[in-house]
Amino acid sequence: MRSLTHTTAAAAGVLAAVASLLAAPPAVAAGPRDVTADVLADRDVTLGGDTVVTVPPGTTTYDGVFRGEGTLTVRGSGTLVLTKDSDFTLPESRQRVRTLGGNHPYVTVANPDPPAVTVERGATLQYGDGGTTGLIGHFPYNTPAFRLNQDNIRVDGTLRLSLTSAYNLGTISGSGLITQPRFLWGTWDVSGTHSFSGVIDNGTQLNAGRPEYATSLPNVRKVLNQGTWTVDTPLGRTVTMGMDFYQREYGSDINVQSRPGSKVILTGQYSWSDRGGDRDPSLSDPALNWTPARKNVNKRGTNIKGANVQWGDGTTNRIFMPGTAETVYINLLAARSRSRLTFDYDGPVTLGAPIGGGVFHDTLAAPGAGDIVIAGTPGNDVTFAAVQYYDGSTTVEKGAVLRLGSGKRGGDGGLYTAGGHYKVVNDGSLVLRNTNRPLTLSRVGGSGSLTQSGAATTTLTGAAVTYTGTTTVSKGTLALRRGATLTRSRAIRLTAAGARLDTGPAGLHVATTLTGKGTVAGAVTNEGAVTTGLTVNGPYTQSSKGTLVLRGKPLKVTGTVRLAGDLDVSALGGRGRPAREVTVLDHRGDGRISGTFEGLRQGARLKLGDTTYRIDYRAGDGNDVALTAKTAPSPSPTAPEASASGAVAPRSAGRSEDVGFGWWPYALGLALVVSLAVPVAARRGRGSRRAGRHAARARQ
Repeated sequence: MRSLTHTTAAAAGVLAAVASLLAAPPAVAAGPRDVTADVLADRDVTLGGDTVVTVPPGTTTYDGVFRGEGTLTVRGSGTLVLTKDSDFTLPESRQRVRTLGGNHPYVTVANPDPPAVTVERGATLQYGDGGTTGLIGHFPYNTPAFRLNQDNIRVDGTLRLSLTSAYNLGTISGSGLITQPRFLWGTWDVSGTHSFSGVIDNGTQLNAGRPEYATSLPNVRKVLNQGTWTVDTPLGRTVTMGMDFYQREYGSDINVQSRPGSKVILTGQYSWSDRGGDRDPSLSDPALNWTPARKNVNKRGTNIKGANVQWGDGTTNRIFMPGTAETVYINLLAARSRSRLTFDYDGPVTLGAPIGGGVFHDTLAAPGAGDIVIAGTPGNDVTFAAVQYYDGSTTVEKGAVLRLGSGKRGGDGGLYTAGGHYKVVNDGSLVLRNTNRPLTLSRVGGSGSLTQSGAATTTLTGAAVTYTGTTTVSKGTLALRRGATLTRSRAIRLTAAGARLDTGPAGLHVATTLTGKGTVAGAVTNEGAVTTGLTVNGPYTQSSKGTLVLRGKPLKVTGTVRLAGDLDVSALGGRGRPAREVTVLDHRGDGRISGTFEGLRQGARLKLGDTTYRIDYRAGDGNDVALTAKTAPSPSPTAPEASASGAVAPRSAGRSEDVGFGWWPYALGLALVVSLAVPVAARRGRGSRRAGRHAARARQ
């Protein structure tokens, strides 16, 4: 039996233990290991988990290395410079790296690891001191053509890449600044997809894509490009880059390459920067992109090397390369294949510089080797305000507009027509509006329209002018030479009094319609429909297939006139008070008019509304065509009146004239009525008598 003393002592021990547990502070998890002292002493550091370095103000150069397993966080307000390569890993890697593509390998990364290196806001981590070492990285993958870094990085502060070698940073996140000093000529391979949303300052060379990997930077909004930014793609991939690029000093460019079946889409803008520093480059006035600056500091360039490139994605009207020949250069080059550049905007944009094929800024040293497409996006309205120098096709898709010339002084445009690849495929709208420089085009096809609206003359040459859309001249002169015709054009419109169509020696063959109030310089043969109100400075011949459509003003002709076909007067039938005389054709030549409109011989009558007119081919000074109202209208037994009231077909005005049958149809009709009426009356009388008999029988 235990004594009471023993029992009491045991209970007291239990109570003391409980009291000590209640009184003890809670256990605290161990924080990251601070190795600042080791770094300041240049001692090598072996990571065994999360590790932090607090960098004091100023610059700290670290000649040691980091190794082991864990993460490294750099914080503080100073700069930590690494002079030797470090190699450490996370305790466990989850990301999946695959090499696909068979004979054309490319690398993909799925489910990327969290960052092994973090640069906090306010701190600066510098890889290298201008040599080939100083990088943090682990490279376990046998990736083709470049070394993929397993150590991903987050940059919320500043990462400076002071290396002259080729390097990779793995997957990048954060919102800080990644900067590369100028003139080091190290190459940064930015492989894969990155959530980084800060600013990239490219001072030397950056590969945003290669045949071995695609690059995606969807959250980057600004790049300060002070070196060469190169975009490339694996086979059959579309890469979109939506950031704005800025240049601060002369000598930077953007090179675009792509593999067969691939496309590079650039939706931002490449601009000069005169403020904002490295972290927020911007331009104080967009007009400065178009104005030459001292020492050409705002001259930017792009070289398209056998690539399929698209500017815009149909949701913006900010052109990728704003500027003139003095501030930008654009080279369209052939590599494995010819290049292709597509403009895809949803509003008006202006290309103020020529596209050539030279070397860097000497863009006009050779013609460009590629084709241009104006995408059929609604609102896509592109102006070439400079004479282009590429040997290739120019395609205007349905719904798009291409304007050659801005319509302003110094903004004349044009195409290079001497090359073997030159042609224009216009399924949209082609507008020609140079103010000073004459424009010459050949090989123009497609289903789109062509409009001459500039003061400078445009000349269409050659038999390959085959477009089928409407031709409009609203200003200046459109000339036809060396076999060029408008026979396939859906309609020809001269919409202003000063509009001029110069047909050249061949004349104009109208197979469709010719309307308006301008002037045709040259012979006109009408086998379609021509409206009055125009002036023909030359002969006018209307065939039996043609129609002259009468409007408010006469057709003026200075040359010989030969008439056949129809006169359509339906447009005047419903007007107000009729005129005493309507001039149809004002013949200002010397000779008499030959021929007449079909069915309308000299003196024939026709009716406009309630007024009857006679046609006179010797009106005015003796050789005009006019309609003169009759003073006392009376029916004619030999020439019934032709009515032009209401909607009358083009050939209706003359076809009923001079068609009569004399008096005998009326006599025949009267005899027929009498012969039918007599038997009917007799039958009605007999029927009444029979009805009476039926009634009598009913009464019996």
